[in-house]
Amino acid sequence: MTNHKHAATTTWEAHAREQVIQAARDLALKDFQGVGTGPGASNPAFAAVAGTGSRLWLDTGDLAAARNLWSAELSALTTNNTLVNKVVQTGALDHDLLSAARELRDRVPSLSENDVVLELSFIANARVSLKLVEDLGAQVSVELHPSVGDDIEGTMLFARRYHALCPERFVIKVPLTPDGFLATRRLSRQGIPVNYTIGFSARQNYLATYFSRPRYVNVFLGRLNSVIADNGLGDGINVGEKATLASQRAVLEARSAESTHPTMQIAASIRNGQQVADLAGVDVLTIPPEAAQQYLELDVDLDSIRSRVNEDPEVRFADDKSAEEVGASVLWEVGPGIREVTSALSSVRTDDWRGAELVQFVEDHGVRDLFYHWQPEEIAEIWAQGKIPELARWQSKVALDTLMSMAALQSFAADQQALDDRLRGLITKA
Repeated sequence: MTNHKHAATTTWEAHAREQVIQAARDLALKDFQGVGTGPGASNPAFAAVAGTGSRLWLDTGDLAAARNLWSAELSALTTNNTLVNKVVQTGALDHDLLSAARELRDRVPSLSENDVVLELSFIANARVSLKLVEDLGAQVSVELHPSVGDDIEGTMLFARRYHALCPERFVIKVPLTPDGFLATRRLSRQGIPVNYTIGFSARQNYLATYFSRPRYVNVFLGRLNSVIADNGLGDGINVGEKATLASQRAVLEARSAESTHPTMQIAASIRNGQQVADLAGVDVLTIPPEAAQQYLELDVDLDSIRSRVNEDPEVRFADDKSAEEVGASVLWEVGPGIREVTSALSSVRTDDWRGAELVQFVEDHGVRDLFYHWQPEEIAEIWAQGKIPELARWQSKVALDTLMSMAALQSFAADQQALDDRLRGLITKA
């Protein structure tokens, strides 16, 4: 499904070779001093939200920005292709990555240019994340290269490789795709913590919690507000918040079946400080530094901060249209169809399934809009539109949560390509 140069890769043989794995591991861990302790002073404003049961994370790969906000209530950071690309594009890692490219070629001269790029991307992502671990002692969510999003073997391979670098702190971000559901299920069974990312609805996360059992699921709430506002369907206020809170309740329902490693809900893509207060009580809030600073500057009575999990904020759409007419109800309604197919999956052996077989099973059990059979030209169009698609083009064909997951994947793939292009330029100098 991904529109990326590596998407045509049908084998990960080169990256599974012990010689390559060891070389990349050595280069990723070079100069790593181990898990740090980080500053531990408490911040009363963060403590008020943490007191509702929420874990607070920062959404950044920028160490300086994270360090400025770090407190006892902050426990983790999330990185992704976009955030790592921002770091790499500054040139801060050029010297190290150029040296890594040279050493990779010296140690494994048989690697193709594409394979060297993929390994350098692995090293860059690892170094950014390990620096956060070293300096702050934080747990870090590490994103896979988008080229493995539709490939179970590729996902499993690189997830294991990242986890092995820092098993006590790394959580692996796997994209919400049909193959991702299956890969996450297998990784979770192997004890590798997964942050199942680019989710947008309660129904996606209900199925993921029951079937795949990741450590975390997401709702990218800021993008949901934006897609409604940018397409003139309303002001977008509370769309993402409503979806996140509904998903939290669905996850609470679903995770009661798995108490050993319970799945937790992440409120992701937070855009402003008020949303931090409005989503208090959600399992995890992952907050960009700018939004975290806005929250700290809010004139809010900290004693008024309370859990919002059982609240249902009002959403208004343009021309008094209903959520069903706009296509937004799919974001917060799980529905009997999803519950029935989830139950049916519990009695089926899926160990040898591919994503296509999961899609077929779900459709055969009456849920025909959870997945979509994307054509290459449609994926290229989504890529071109960016992370906020033009809904008029897609509303009659694709459910909103499915559409937004694909738009998010393609947005990350576009940023990954920019990163890979920079790495390719470094290789020419190696």
